[in-house]
Amino acid sequence: MPTMIRTIVRPLVTEKTSAAYQDRGEYTFEVHPDATKTTIKAAIESLFGVKVTGVWTSQQRGKPRRVGGSAGLRPRWKKAIVTLKAGDSIAIFEG
Repeated sequence: MPTMIRTIVRPLVTEKTSAAYQDRGEYTFEVHPDATKTTIKAAIESLFGVKVTGVWTSQQRGKPRRVGGSAGLRPRWKKAIVTLKAGDSIAIFEG
């Protein structure tokens, strides 16, 4: 099981995720593949000082890649979509 700091790998900031947090207040993160919803919630609340009301997770499969004559797969990863209490926000997404 990952530690609290290693649970959250990085925030995912794309056009689609930017629209999601502006419209619905949903923030998207790449998280450790073994992280559970409760550990993700605890990590977000302790790292950013906000109140989490919902967590949705999904496993993203690794895409096939070919480099020269060798073929392989990119690693799988886990995505978490987090909803915060009304009025709360995470500053790294606002920039």
